Amino acid sequence: MNILHFSYTEAELDHLKKKDKKLAAAIGEIGALTGWHVEPDIFSALVHHIAGQQISTQAQRTVWGRISAGIKEVTPENVRSAGVEKMQSFGISFRKAEYITELAQKTASGEFDPAALWEMDDEDVIKELCALRGIGRWTAEMLLIFSMQRRDVLSFGDFGIRRGLRMLYRHKEITPELFERYRKRYSPCGSLASLYLWEIAGGAIPGMTDRAPKTAGKKGAAAR
Repeated sequence: MNILHFSYTEAELDHLKKKDKKLAAAIGEIGALTGWHVEPDIFSALVHHIAGQQISTQAQRTVWGRISAGIKEVTPENVRSAGVEKMQSFGISFRKAEYITELAQKTASGEFDPAALWEMDDEDVIKELCALRGIGRWTAEMLLIFSMQRRDVLSFGDFGIRRGLRMLYRHKEITPELFERYRKRYSPCGSLASLYLWEIAGGAIPGMTDRAPKTAGKKGAAAR
């Protein structure tokens, strides 16, 4: 099976480097990005994201492995045939199993059309996805990046993004106003900036620390 990675251009890199000296230095130290996988099948990606909500990266991999092995190809028809009980047996909650099965039913009936998302702008995609049970803005934004490879997504709701910003710019807190300043600075290459901020948050630059008070993180980068 071919594994796809998030693609970017030298022009996007140059834009970010010219717009921000600190990010430019971080890009230079981290180097080229590898390992950021994308899943262009929107239905499969949504199932993956719903199943992986609020659990560790390792647990996500375990659950996804069970789902993939249990129903083989993750399609609306196969998920609908499996039903809630079998989906739950793969290690997800009853509520998640309900959400995933309902998504399969709506997709199979045409009530939800993943293909139509490709013709929409980012905010319309988010609105369409948030109308589905089990999907909020953060999940929709992750799908924009890791399934549709949209170019300008920077998620305020992502803990890893805010952590990366704090570490890179030595802030103790990222307020909505401060976040918006950086979002505008990075635009229209916010998605590529997101990947580098996740790298920073994950410790890619030795000695770069987070000045925020120690609190439990919530939403972080999607699994590679």
